[in-house]
Parts: sequence; structure tokens; C-alpha cells
Amino acid sequence: MAGHSQFKNIMHRKGRQDAARSKLFGKLAREITVAAKMGQPDPAMNPRLRAAILAARAENMTKDTIQRAINKATAGDGENYDEIRYEGYGPGGVAVIVEALTDNRNRTASEVRSYFTKSGGNLAETGAVSFMFDRVGTIEFAADKASADDMLEAAIEAGAEDVVSSETGHEITTAADALAEVAKALEAKFGEPNKTALTWKPQTAVAVDDETGEKLLRLMDNLDENDDVQNVYSNFELSEALMAKMAG
Repeated sequence: MAGHSQFKNIMHRKGRQDAARSKLFGKLAREITVAAKMGQPDPAMNPRLRAAILAARAENMTKDTIQRAINKATAGDGENYDEIRYEGYGPGGVAVIVEALTDNRNRTASEVRSYFTKSGGNLAETGAVSFMFDRVGTIEFAADKASADDMLEAAIEAGAEDVVSSETGHEITTAADALAEVAKALEAKFGEPNKTALTWKPQTAVAVDDETGEKLLRLMDNLDENDDVQNVYSNFELSEALMAKMAG
């Protein structure tokens, strides 16, 4: 019976992983379709589409699936999505930014508001917390693409603002309007990056206690699991104890 129970647990976990992957692929495909609709369907001429395709490739989405998402836009049979940014305060007054692509504004607003309320936070007006973040470009390369010194030198030459290198990879930060140019220069030198995206970078990190941190993580998980939510950003910093607990 123990073996059977263990097998069921493994299958349950695999089921959850498969469901999460399916949800992620849906979000990536949605972004590709929207990017292709808003600009040209050629990634070489459309930086947002190029970034969306890179994100999809990084998650091993097939070429056929990517092309189907582009075709939806060019054929005009894709859904019409609105881009919406929600801002609010999570537990402990932590700032949270939520980016969504939705075909039903009322549904998404209601669901996002409920996540904030259940966590002990509240949804606020647009602009309420975004002033605590900088809108920046982010480019990520695998660690084996270059040494830290080579990446730093190339990034500075390309016009980047900052580079953080670690054993897990290189993260390059650029001004928002310089992202496409810097990414193109670095790609020519090091090959295709793992990620190219506009993101919200907190100006300062807010330390929270473990109880608040756990509530915030649940809020982030709930938001991430929503089909309409594309990205979630926050300015809280987990304690070392909670990070160790999560890793364990």
C-alpha cells in the first residue's frame, strides 16, 4: 500500500507539473499572438515578438506551436486581448505590480482583487506603487555563454546599465528604450539569450518577517496561476531562514 500511495503522490505531482506547464505555454502563446498583432509578424522587425519567441524557446515550446500562435494573429482569428496593469499592496504593505492580458476586464479585475483581499492586502489605483519601481530592460544569458568579465565588457560597450553575473547566469539591465539595441548587439556576440523583456525593477527591497513572507508567496502563487496574469513583480525580500525552508 505504501508503494501504491507513493506512486499516486508521484503521479499527482507530475499532474500538477504538467498542468502548470500547459498553463505557462498558454500564457507564452498569448503573448506571441498579441505581439504579432501589435506589430509585424516578423520577429526580426518586431522586438516584442522576438522577446516573446525567445521566452517560449527557453521553455522548450516547439517551433510549430510558436508558429501557430503567430498565425492566429496574421489570420485575424485570435482573441482580442487588452493589456492591463494592476497595482496594489500585499501583506505588510508590500508593493505589487500585476501585468495581465485579458479578453474580459471585469473577470480579471474581480479575480485579481480577490487574491489581494484574501491575502490581507488591497488593490489600489494604477500608479499607486509603480513609482517605487523602474521600468527597465532585462537580458539573461546562460553562465557558459561568456565569462563575467567578457559579458561585462560587451554589455558596457553595447550600452547596458548594469550586469550581474553568477554561477546561474548573467543578467543585464538596460534602459527601457535601449533594450532592443543592446539585446541585438549582445546576441551577435554571444548567441541567443534565454530572456529579453521589459520588467519592473524595485528601487529598494522591503524586508518582511517569515509569516508575512509566506503570505506574500501565497499571493504571488495565486496570481501566477491565473490564466490572464502574465507577470507579477514585488519589492519584498525574503529572509534567509524562509529561503532555506523553501529550498528544503
